[in-house]
Amino acid sequence: MRSNDDIEPRFAFAFQVTAMVEQPIHIGHSGATELSFTPIVGGSVDGPRLQGTVLPGGGDWARLRRDHVFELDARYLIRAHDGAVIDIVNRGFWAGSPEVVAALDAGEDVSPDAYYFRTQPVFRTDAAVHAWLTRTVFFGVAYDELHEGHIRIKFYEVL
Repeated sequence: MRSNDDIEPRFAFAFQVTAMVEQPIHIGHSGATELSFTPIVGGSVDGPRLQGTVLPGGGDWARLRRDHVFELDARYLIRAHDGAVIDIVNRGFWAGSPEVVAALDAGEDVSPDAYYFRTQPVFRTDAAVHAWLTRTVFFGVAYDELHEGHIRIKFYEVL
């Protein structure tokens, strides 16, 4: 009989979201952080567990802390290929050196190894066929591709 100490989490790729974004909107400073909003204007969802589109109208509220870490709080909608609507709240962190930030701001292509960009999504839907999303833990590995007008996130389900 195996003990609980022997159980190691596994994960599997579920799908990828490519979120089309507009330029961030500077909102202002609040104490020790700077707040901005990045509109999400569309995109695609593709993978073995889910396919569809990202609906326009969502966005990502980002707080830049004094330690140069962005706290991310994105919320947007996905329309699955079968027409079901899925709400996603995706929180996480982006951290990179000032040099990486400057390179990205200049529109340069930066290796994803140069920064940390991870998320923790939570999904909501009343579509029975997609209920698995609402009872599964996920993590996202994200990639800045702002020079191409989008952010790509690969979502993995924890098994």
